[in-house]
Amino acid sequence: MRIGGYANATPSKPRLFYGEEKYMTADGEEDVAGLRLAGAAVAHARDTALAAIEPGISTGELDAIARDALASHGAVSAPMLAYEFPGHTCISVNDAAAHGIPSMHIVLSDGDMINIDVSAELDGYWADTGASAAVGQPSELMSRLLEATKLAQADAMAVAKAGEPIRLMGRAVEKRARACGFTVLENLHGHGVGRFIHEGPDIPNTENRRDRTRLVEGMVLAVEPFLSVSATHAIEDVDGWTLRTNDGSMVAQFEHTMIVTQGEPLVLTLPLAGT
Repeated sequence: MRIGGYANATPSKPRLFYGEEKYMTADGEEDVAGLRLAGAAVAHARDTALAAIEPGISTGELDAIARDALASHGAVSAPMLAYEFPGHTCISVNDAAAHGIPSMHIVLSDGDMINIDVSAELDGYWADTGASAAVGQPSELMSRLLEATKLAQADAMAVAKAGEPIRLMGRAVEKRARACGFTVLENLHGHGVGRFIHEGPDIPNTENRRDRTRLVEGMVLAVEPFLSVSATHAIEDVDGWTLRTNDGSMVAQFEHTMIVTQGEPLVLTLPLAGT
């Protein structure tokens, strides 16, 4: 897998973190302000593209919409800048969990599940966000999966407090998934962000009771659970980028960039006012 930040779908390939032990802490108002601007850029691009989703539109067209939204903020696509990814955003459909390549040939149909993941760099600060949505009228199963994944993401952020073990975030995701009747893609993780698109720490979406890593105040995290109807792992597609569920089942993801505090997280990629 060419893009870092997730556990490897193919263990023989190297991890691509900027530094396995490196992570950013927001050390003052200048850092927070810079991260807020980067977060606003990716949130705007995400929501503008989500609003354009309809049967008959291509993922390539959605990518162009997000590209223009990023450009309006002066932001640069992170996957292009960091990894020469063949798209400004990652757009994944149905059983594709992550890193889907936008294309004019992938045309959305009623009942599809789509995920738009937007990350960007702005004035030296990096932010990352994503959201899944139904195309047209969602099925009852799709609606439940979307709601469960959104709640799992919120649950993980809620326990991400300074001094707490990172493993509590994975526990929260697993608990929500089980309660809602869904599975977690165990080899797709969240990650640190801020000075580069994929930094430490690694944030598993399942609990590793042996992990003693604790969160640090000011740490900048991209929190992104992946819930599926039945899959437990993602595998790399033949295109060398796209990650798909191991059993072909539907998957959803929601992601926010946040700063760890002693209390409530400072979420940098919430929808902008008026959108």
